Amino acid sequence: MKKRQIDLVVISDIHLGTFGCHADELLAYLNSINPKKLVLNGDIIDMWQFGKKYFPPTHLKVLRKIMGMAINGTEVVYIVGNHDEKLRPFCGTSLGNIHFTDKLTLDLNGKKAWFFHGDVFDISIQNTKWVAKLGRHGYHLLMLFNRTVNWILGKLGREKYSLSKKLKKSVKGAVHFIQNFERTVQELGIAYNYDYVICGHIHQPKKEVFENEHGKCTYLNSGDWVENLTALEYTFKRWKIYRYSADKLSPFFADEEIKSMDIHELLQATSITVKPPKKTSKKAKI
Repeated sequence: MKKRQIDLVVISDIHLGTFGCHADELLAYLNSINPKKLVLNGDIIDMWQFGKKYFPPTHLKVLRKIMGMAINGTEVVYIVGNHDEKLRPFCGTSLGNIHFTDKLTLDLNGKKAWFFHGDVFDISIQNTKWVAKLGRHGYHLLMLFNRTVNWILGKLGREKYSLSKKLKKSVKGAVHFIQNFERTVQELGIAYNYDYVICGHIHQPKKEVFENEHGKCTYLNSGDWVENLTALEYTFKRWKIYRYSADKLSPFFADEEIKSMDIHELLQATSITVKPPKKTSKKAKI
């Protein structure tokens, strides 16, 4: 089946290395597209969870697929988030066609776009990281339990259910945090004269035009591959939210050349060099 040609794809919050990650579905999506540029907007690898040594083969295949896309011409920009913050020292360097940074600005058909993960606006991350990590362990236990419940529901022919979504919607504090996060990002986008602000972090896919007395911008959130299974796609000068649940395409198999390569061959194939990433435009200060 022919792959869809897309100018730009944004994916965030995959959380490879956790029970909640839907790696198989992500592989199916990545194999259905051929983007010119792929922005990985933080929390791709969950390094907070590495202590339990959970990293199944399908999660490694996601990394292999991304590296394979870079080998075949897709420019990959890896924006570091809070769960993969150990990669932050590599910001400003490149691994072949994969560039590491903490934020990115692009000119998209004459409109300014600002990409960042979003954890800088999370007070719990900035000031009490140990609390955030403790809460994260509880969240992943909930996701593991949720997967068991959905397996049972599937056997019974019932619709799947998201416990975490239900919990977030029922807790006023969580709803208030998400609203504050979105409003802060939107207002900063206008203050810095950006047409688009694109982030992740809060696992809430969204596309919304925000306007105040100083101007307007489009707020976009790529969601996640734990609960929502979403991405952002930009092509024909338009943004849209991709939802795996609404995709009627048959699952794609991983490319044969990628399946047959081990991680050492992939690293050699990238012709690794460490160099500054290409400057696309002036970086904005947070």
